[in-house]
Amino acid sequence: MPSRDFFKNVGRTFSRKSAGTDVPPPAAEGLKFIPGAEPTSRLDPWWWLVVAVILLVTLLMIFQPDPYWHIFLFVRDGLVITIELTVISFVFIIILGLIGGLGRIAKNPVIHFISSLYVEIIRGIPLLVQLIWWYFAAPAVIQSFGEWVHWDALATYHSNPIVLAVVGLVICYGAYMAEIFRAGIESIHKGQGEAARSLGMSYMQSMVFVILPQAIRVVLPPVGNEFIMLIKDTSLVSVVAVADLTRRGREFMAAHFNPIEVWTLIALLYLVLTLVSARVIAWLERRRKY
Repeated sequence: MPSRDFFKNVGRTFSRKSAGTDVPPPAAEGLKFIPGAEPTSRLDPWWWLVVAVILLVTLLMIFQPDPYWHIFLFVRDGLVITIELTVISFVFIIILGLIGGLGRIAKNPVIHFISSLYVEIIRGIPLLVQLIWWYFAAPAVIQSFGEWVHWDALATYHSNPIVLAVVGLVICYGAYMAEIFRAGIESIHKGQGEAARSLGMSYMQSMVFVILPQAIRVVLPPVGNEFIMLIKDTSLVSVVAVADLTRRGREFMAAHFNPIEVWTLIALLYLVLTLVSARVIAWLERRRKY
């Protein structure tokens, strides 16, 4: 049987209606008055796995500082580069993916064709091959173009590993993100856009203020999954002279010949990054329900 507080809350609601101030409580606030339907605010139990992994890394460094603590000191700058590379790339991936997704549903045949061609081609080439192309082939193309147009700045261009790694990650992941946004936008009922247009909104206004806010709630889980995959795939930039976490681990192993300890710690550090990201994304997914 509903509690006394439930009936008091219903009475307050009708009192607000009769007074002309109909301000219904939020969903999460109203559910707490229904026995058995109270929203839980408990900590996600999977955070204990994050704590366990961090504790394991800490214990390894404390009880076996040689080599684990020395490995961590050596690779910590690579860890920072991995995090920066992931965050910077993901911001541009979201932008490119949104543009590509809108292009995929555009009524203009030229825009639709260009967006579709980009998605189909990029998704058919492995990320590692794309990174290698951007690092080794793209500078040669730029230099040749500079010589052709007699532009010294381009003719003497020297590649920046981090910049080209970001470009490679953004171009590759942007194609997948474009499909995610396309699917999210198309999942919103057409009546939403028609209703917005009937209120006098333009196509762009209806997309920005009506369709996209709803689509973002839909695409949040796959976008979060792409972020976690991006963290792991940044390890591929180690083959194009970027001193990320993986490359720094390889350098330490080459100098000290202890592959078990090095790659165990590197794997645990990646695991911490992905587990923390997964828990934050899960929290955002729960928040979108209210």
